[in-house]
Amino acid sequence: MSPKAKQKTFSLGITGGIGSGKSYVCRRLEAMGVPVFDTDLEARLEMEENSRLQIQLSRLTGCPVVSDDGHLQKHVLSAYIRSSAACATQVDALVHPCVRRRMRKWMARQTCGVIAVECALLFESGFDADVDFTVAVTAPEDVRVARVMARDAKPREEVERWIHLQMDEAEKAARAAAVIVNDGVADVDLQLRLLLASVFSMME
Repeated sequence: MSPKAKQKTFSLGITGGIGSGKSYVCRRLEAMGVPVFDTDLEARLEMEENSRLQIQLSRLTGCPVVSDDGHLQKHVLSAYIRSSAACATQVDALVHPCVRRRMRKWMARQTCGVIAVECALLFESGFDADVDFTVAVTAPEDVRVARVMARDAKPREEVERWIHLQMDEAEKAARAAAVIVNDGVADVDLQLRLLLASVFSMME
């Protein structure tokens, strides 16, 4: 999306497939002074606080999604979402509108020159329409698989299946306005500084 002339706040949408390291990129942006809205975190908070959504999700999955002490049962939702693309779409249809409301309220409160939204499903959810500039974080599939295996202690076959349930990494990169390579070799901070310099020049 093209930035508006002389707007006060310019929003980045940061996306990337599982294991791409988009969260690392967003933490580096925060270190550079860019506030970041984490859609995964906000989705979890919404599911813990929104009783109507809890009922809808519990009916959908067939199991309570919140424990008796009020904590989200991530394993229930994760198992349902990762069982098929159709199941993931059903959950997204319930959760995304709630997260979008939270995101728009957050964005309206921000006063920093550049802000960012971290969203794995930026294009799939349509959240890209809410930001000014989209950025895809990419890494080779073997790197992504190794990262997720180490992080989640899951076998290669399961991680590869998760990856292939998502939008292809090349398609994300093609749809994004910019790409950050996070392969463990390329200098991520340098890429981000160049990105921010380009953004500030567009805002002038």
